[in-house]
Amino acid sequence: MLPIFLKTLPFFALIGLGYWAGRSRFFSAEATAYLTKFVFYFALSAMLFRFSANLSLAEVWDTRLVVAYLWGTAFVYGIATLVGFLRGLDVQTTAVEAQCAVIGNAGFLGVPMLTLLLGPEAIGPIILALSTDLIVFSSLIVILITVARDGQPSLRIFLSIALGLLKNPMIVAITLGFLWSSLAIPIPAPMNEFLAILGGAATPGALFAIGASLALTQPDRLPIAGWLTFCKLVLHPLFVGFAALFLFVVDPFKAGVVIAAAALPVAGNVYMLAQHYGVAPARVSTAILMSTAISIVSVSLVVGWVSAF
Repeated sequence: MLPIFLKTLPFFALIGLGYWAGRSRFFSAEATAYLTKFVFYFALSAMLFRFSANLSLAEVWDTRLVVAYLWGTAFVYGIATLVGFLRGLDVQTTAVEAQCAVIGNAGFLGVPMLTLLLGPEAIGPIILALSTDLIVFSSLIVILITVARDGQPSLRIFLSIALGLLKNPMIVAITLGFLWSSLAIPIPAPMNEFLAILGGAATPGALFAIGASLALTQPDRLPIAGWLTFCKLVLHPLFVGFAALFLFVVDPFKAGVVIAAAALPVAGNVYMLAQHYGVAPARVSTAILMSTAISIVSVSLVVGWVSAF
């Protein structure tokens, strides 16, 4: 376990460095926002396109894996939703809390870290988990909040969701990459080098941006953040693991990758959604901060466990 922890430590050290830069005001909120944009729209997109363009969708797609990940994620989503309603929360706040319980930082943290720790073969399962989060659950929260406000579903909701997916650079990069791969066109050497250089900035840039963003957090409702952190770091990998290993009997290596992906801390895009809709943003940012801090140890434990599969 110690070697795994020492391998994950540099990733979290970069987050810590970003946190220091933000906390000390060496990095302003505006600088953090622009760094995040650079990573999101350019560096991470280049990395995902390059990965996808060198993979075959037929080789990556695994129905059992997707169903297992969906089942485990939906189960924890249901638990968080039930607890929210039992506490008397409205639909919008409950939807945001449920999102915190299941959406991990697979893009900024999972892709670079897990491919290094588990090997390049891990990228396929990670992309499937990331795509499921973006397409299914990021759409679900928009539907729930919009219907709760408007009183009924409308065509406008689904047009908004479709437009949001088309504008998401991670979805676009993955899709274009698989299209390129399906055409069996080799990536020209200069283009491949360009993507490698640009994509190489994704890991340090994303981790630094995570830390700098966390420095802006004002802790709020710690017991609730603690519950959401427990859902994300413990219940989510537990139920995904149960589904992948026992219910749907997924290939052990792929199962280990999605379990590790499920063990990642709460994603920053949940905060962006909460802030956009004005629903409990402080609660979400506290859950992100708490889950990221605890994941320094918990992710190492989970990766160490699944590495034995």
